[in-house]
Amino acid sequence: MCRWFAYLSPDEECLLEDVLITPEHGLAKQVHDHYLPKLFSHVPGEETTSQEVSLRNRLFNVDGFGMAWYTESRAEFVKSTIGTRPAVYKNSQPPNNDANFHSICENTATTALFAHIRAATGTSVATINNHPFIFGRHTIMHNGLIAHFADIRRPMLDLIEKSAYENIQGTTDSEHFAALYITHLTKAVGGGPDSWQRQYTTAEMQNALVTAFQAVIELQQKVLGAQNVKACSLNVCCTDGDQMVAVRLRNHVIEQPPSLYWSNKAGVTLNRKYPDLPSGAANPNAIKSASEHGSHVIVASEPTTYKIEDWALIEKNHALLVDSRGSYSMVKIELPDSFLAQAETGQHF
Repeated sequence: MCRWFAYLSPDEECLLEDVLITPEHGLAKQVHDHYLPKLFSHVPGEETTSQEVSLRNRLFNVDGFGMAWYTESRAEFVKSTIGTRPAVYKNSQPPNNDANFHSICENTATTALFAHIRAATGTSVATINNHPFIFGRHTIMHNGLIAHFADIRRPMLDLIEKSAYENIQGTTDSEHFAALYITHLTKAVGGGPDSWQRQYTTAEMQNALVTAFQAVIELQQKVLGAQNVKACSLNVCCTDGDQMVAVRLRNHVIEQPPSLYWSNKAGVTLNRKYPDLPSGAANPNAIKSASEHGSHVIVASEPTTYKIEDWALIEKNHALLVDSRGSYSMVKIELPDSFLAQAETGQHF
């Protein structure tokens, strides 16, 4: 199953190399390696078996890489552009031996970063199928699977606004869901590319994600019959460069989604300006104290450091909302009982 990493801060840049390559369990190392602390649920009725943990978390992520980082460069040259916009790099190969990836990471810093390594689930291995997906200033990435996507893809297109549909370049369930999310996010202002340049509240972003998810489930039930629909997993993260929303969703009574963690502490370790190195050693070249570090939030499929105390597991069917000031809140998402999968999932993701 895919792995992803997101960083957002109102005032503290990270060097891409520091957060993606240098850490002992950085995203580039998660192609073949996994680290899943705190994943087993101890809530009665929500026990997570080792088989289930393995099923949705232990595939090799060798089917491509992508990242988007936000920069103010365009705003310095184009009067109509205000704020940061995403620059994107993708490759159909894993990042480890990609010289271009390493060069960008060594020389690029940003306050907003999304990065994703892919394990394909039924669609071709191609650069255009790599996450993240861009709609104007909005960036979206996904880990999980929309069940029965081949059955609902054609009718799903009717739910997507025309401009959002035309922005789809690949064949994945994830990109189609991203277009459906943008459709719901911008519906109140008429949709279209101009609406993609606007900012929306984190509540609006969360509502658009959940509404899009519910629309997918309703479509599955309409096409296949509710009794035949298997559960979907949606670990989705979206940002406009200043705000971020991440959800960990699975529409099943017991089964858990893939892993998803968050931290507002690990940035001190993942930034070489500060005293701790990802290895746990002291940083002799630190130029700032830990107390000087700005506010930040990291969301990741797996912790990128082995300092367990710095990371918390996002619970099933919860959303993490981060505003432009760096303030954050956790919100429980209630899915109606009618949306819970009735079919046996078996080996389905």
